[in-house]
Amino acid sequence: MMLLSPTMQKFVLHWGEMGSRWGVNRTVAQIHALLYLSNEPLTAEDISETLGVARSNVSTSLKELQSWGLIKITHILGDRRDHFDSHKDVWDIFFIIMEERKKRELDPTLTALRECVLDAESDQQTPAETKARIEQTLAFLEQSTGWFDQVKKMERSTILKLLTLGSKVQRLLGKKKN
Repeated sequence: MMLLSPTMQKFVLHWGEMGSRWGVNRTVAQIHALLYLSNEPLTAEDISETLGVARSNVSTSLKELQSWGLIKITHILGDRRDHFDSHKDVWDIFFIIMEERKKRELDPTLTALRECVLDAESDQQTPAETKARIEQTLAFLEQSTGWFDQVKKMERSTILKLLTLGSKVQRLLGKKKN
């Protein structure tokens, strides 16, 4: 069992709360937080004891985290049990989560919107203004996901510089504030 300091407990509990607000099971998020904070890979039993969660719930949650690519199984010499470890780099975690959400949420939405735009061409019952809103939504999501695809290929140092620039980018592009 891993002993959690008050700060670690607060982090794990808050990560679970945030996970539930983001549509992720609270236990899944807490397990991810625990593995992220842990300096050593943990067994399912360790996780269950540390968080006070049923072993079956831990197993299900670990499978979910593996399907997202957020954790991996590792083995320790002389121990036949599976040990679980999380990515420790917050940027890796961010891009994994964003890519998975894009794949699970935005890509199907883009497919549906493209179908709606095609269907609307021959649909006489849908008002022109409504068709335009659907097309604008599609264009927005295509542009946003295209931007994300470009950003994830950038060097991390470039992304950090871009983030540091913030609204100063507007001046660099020769635009004035409204």
